Formats: sequence, structure tokens, C-alpha cells
Amino acid sequence: MYSSPATINVLKPLDVANLPAGKTAIEIENLNLFYRQKQVLHDISMRIPKGKVTAFIGPSGCGKSTIMRSVNRMNDLIEGCKVEGNIRLLGKDIYDEEVDVSALRRRIGMVFQKPNPFPKTIYENVVFGLRLQGIRNSRVLDDCCEQALRGAGLWDEVKNRLHENAVNLAAGQQQRLVIARAIAIEPEVLLLDEPTSSLDPISTLTIEELINDLKTKYTVVIVTHNMQQAARVSDYTAFVHMGRIVEYADTDTVFTSPKEKKTEDYITGRIG
Repeated sequence: MYSSPATINVLKPLDVANLPAGKTAIEIENLNLFYRQKQVLHDISMRIPKGKVTAFIGPSGCGKSTIMRSVNRMNDLIEGCKVEGNIRLLGKDIYDEEVDVSALRRRIGMVFQKPNPFPKTIYENVVFGLRLQGIRNSRVLDDCCEQALRGAGLWDEVKNRLHENAVNLAAGQQQRLVIARAIAIEPEVLLLDEPTSSLDPISTLTIEELINDLKTKYTVVIVTHNMQQAARVSDYTAFVHMGRIVEYADTDTVFTSPKEKKTEDYITGRIG
């Protein structure tokens, strides 16, 4: 017997402006970032929900990737970079003096737009981070390798090729391998910086389907220049323009009834 529409529970999107601490993976508060004298991020404040896909969209050079790289302190590697404000991972300040940055980056995995497998075997690529952690037990490494490749949707394609050089894989497979390498160390957050920009449409679709699977285990943050992709894969979307967050809400709201005219102008192509 079918339920009447009145009895169906509709899961409403979270109110990211008032997201409770228990549902927050990352909290950014009054983030300002400078490259020497040039300010590139202005008063960024937002809460990124746990177990969801959050997308950053906006024109090239608007600060999307800079925000993402701040979340796992990759900007520390840039000479002259200065950060003001606070970023908390599960309530803990990532810029606290006692934070081990290497340990932080294990908790917040990152995948870049161009696949970057190491010139090693497929197997050694996946277990690389585990070996850095001192894990040497071959059975543990074997199990972790298989689970990570399954998690990245690649196991069935490479299970008989684990000791071949990873650089021989197709580009889409390489990107999934890099994702497997990132999730092998079981991060809490996975950052994807334009992960399909160099891939063909079929590989892009495979990665997008994978992202939907990944959010069942991880908080996923994606930077994309492709608005259609953001609409397809994300639960929440932040529109970034000239180093500022213009609008941040559930994806349906941002794309169908944005509150800010600048958001509407970008989505409709009037600004780029």
C-alpha cells in the first residue's frame, strides 16, 4: 500500500549558516590570506557539513583553490603567504602551534586536477602513505590496498596488474588511483581540486559517480570550474568571486533560486 504524500518524510537540506558543531567537519572563521602584500582571500567564514559534498564554484583566479589549500595548510609551502583567522577541523584549530602538519594532511587528503601517480607500481602507489606511517605487515598492506582500490572503483580493472607501473594507466584510471592513494590512509576529509578537468567525458562520469559513493565515508570538498558538475555531484555549493564568498547554501537553492544577484549573473553567464 502506497503512503500518501502527507506521510512521506522529506529530508530538508541543512542550514549551513547555522550548522551545529556536531554536524560540522570544517569551520572557517574570518579567514584572510595574503601573498606578500596582495590580499587574495577576504573574510571567509563558513561551515562545511560532515558526510556531504560541498562544491566551490567561481571564475578562474577567484580564490576557490586557495580556500581549499588553506584547509590542509598546503599554502604553508608558498613563500610569503600569510594567513589570518581560524580554521577548525572537527572543532580543533589546524593552525595551533602544537598541530603536526604532516598528521593533519593525513586526516585531510587532497587530489589535484592533473593525475600525479608516482613512478612506482600500482600497489606501491596505494600503500605509499601506509609505509610512511611505518606499516610493514604485508597482509595489512595487501588488505588496505584492495579496500582502497575498491573504494576508488578501480579494483576490478587492476587487480591482476598491481605490480605494473602506474604511469601506464589511462588518465581516468590514474585519477582514481590517486584517489585510492588518498583514501588508503583513511582521512576524515577528501579535497578534490578540479579532479576531472583533464579527463574525457566517460572518465569524468566515472569520477562523478565515485564522488557520490565517497561521501558515504568521507566529507568531500570539490573545486570545479564546471557548474553542471557542481549541480550534479554536490549537496552544498559556495560561489566565490574576487576572494569572497558571495553565496553559500544547498546546491538546489544556489542554482535554482539564488539570493544574490551576482550569483545569478554568474550562473546565467552574465559574468565569468
